[in-house]
Order: sequence, then C-alpha cells, then structure tokens
Amino acid sequence: MRHVYAQITEAAKQNRKLFIVLIDPDKCAGKEQITAFATLLTKAAPDFIFVGGSHTTESIAQTIKDLKANCNIPLVLFPGNALQFTPEADALLFLSLLSGRNSDFLIGQHVIIAPAVKKSCIETISTGYILVESDHATAVEYISNTRPIPRKNPQLAATTAIAGELLGSQMIYLEAGSGAYPPVPSEMISQVKQSITIPLIVGGGLRNKVDILVALRAGADAIVVGNVLETSPELMIEFAETVHQF
Repeated sequence: MRHVYAQITEAAKQNRKLFIVLIDPDKCAGKEQITAFATLLTKAAPDFIFVGGSHTTESIAQTIKDLKANCNIPLVLFPGNALQFTPEADALLFLSLLSGRNSDFLIGQHVIIAPAVKKSCIETISTGYILVESDHATAVEYISNTRPIPRKNPQLAATTAIAGELLGSQMIYLEAGSGAYPPVPSEMISQVKQSITIPLIVGGGLRNKVDILVALRAGADAIVVGNVLETSPELMIEFAETVHQF
C-alpha cells in the first residue's frame, strides 16, 4: 500500500511542497516511449505521477502497467470519466467538478463507477476539482460542458473550495486546464489556500520555473505539470528541483 493521501497531508503539515507529473496516455503511449520517459522520471523523482485526461483513446490500464514496469513512483489515476477507471493504479482521485453545474461530473459518473471502485479496494481520494478560466476553451471545459470560474473572481473560487471541503472533499485541485495559459492567478491560489484546511493542488498552464515559483509562493501544496513536458520532457528535472528546494 502506497498511502498516497497520507503522504500528501504529511507534506502539507511540514510545508514541504510536492511535484507531480501528469501523463496523458494518448500522448505518451507505447512501451518504447514510456521507457524513455521513465528514465527522466527516475532522475527527476517527482512525488507522484497522475495518469489520465479529459478524453483518451489509449488504454490507461496498459499505460500504468508500462510505467510500473519502468519506475517506482506512486501512480495516481486522474480520470476524465468512469470509463477511465482501472484498479491498476496506486490511488484514485475521485474528482467532483465543483466549478461546473453539470450533474454528470458532480456525481453522475461517480455513481456509475462506485461499485467497481469499492470492490477494487483502491485508495480513493475525494477531490474537489475547480476549473479556472484561461485564454481559450480547454478540453476539460468542452468535454464537461461547464463554464470555468472567472479568473478575476478569486472570491468565488474560495467559496467554492470551502463548499467542497464542507461536503467532504479531502483535497482541492485548482486547474486552468491542459495546455492553458495563463495559469491560475496567484491571488486566487492565495485566497483558496487561506480559506481551506485541506491540501491544495494547482495545475494547468505552468510552463516554466517562474510560473511554478509564483504558484508555490501563493500557497500551493502541490504542483502538477503535464502539457509542457510532452514537448520538452527534460524540463522535468529542473521543475522537480525547483519545487523540492522551495
């Protein structure tokens, strides 16, 4: 057992920041590609690997199996819908899209997969997912058919996060969306962090060291980077050092 959530909460208590790499199976599929990527993962030593995406056609289960065969970093399922569930991962982010008003992503997909999740005994982490407005409509926005929280309304993000915590979310995930830019505003990160007592994850649009440092200084407990590593995977090592040395 990896006890992923315990590691996240303990790091937050110690003010030790976490670095997480997000892998979309559609963009990192095949044993050869994963083997090469795993070499960098081993060198960078991120705290966790999230696997999933808004829309995937490749097998998530096979991607996780291939990653496990090549590195020893905890793998966390980051599913876009019920079809992406697999018990092969070490833990599951049970995501509820709090920023939207589409019941399918608030609870509908969860009902579909709940029996399989319970039967699998996979570590399940209830996560309040808050999508934040970026410069263009992201895949998450399109697939979920929901509107993100306006960038200029950090108070709305904070109150949404509070509601998520009161409803039982174990973490809050502030997300600008895959390939988005700019990233989540620092003021929004700060207000959300000050409003909750559970760990805060921030991702989407983090393309360089400066973006990461801004998010960390604003209060992010964990940083998720994915899209930029698909074209510049070598940045993973620099990003990991930036987070772990913060």
